[in-house]
Amino acid sequence: MFGIGMPEMIVILVIALIVIGPQKLPELAKSLGKGLAEFKKASDDFQRNMQEETRREEVDELIKKKQAEESELATATQPKETTSADESKKSA
Repeated sequence: MFGIGMPEMIVILVIALIVIGPQKLPELAKSLGKGLAEFKKASDDFQRNMQEETRREEVDELIKKKQAEESELATATQPKETTSADESKKSA
């Protein structure tokens, strides 16, 4: 947990017990736990939102690419219209 071993954790708890006192230590631990839970929840929400936004952008990109390909295909398959100037050259 956070790269802290058992001996370090014991030292931290002893110092906290001395500084804060035994009456307020459980209350502090409870509020710290709630804070960490809220932080984790916010972090998970942020990651989920970023992943959803990335997927949306990728889908939008694919849709635009597909539309561009379809318009190129439609342009390429349309027969060329001859103008009256072209027709007069052919009949002459």
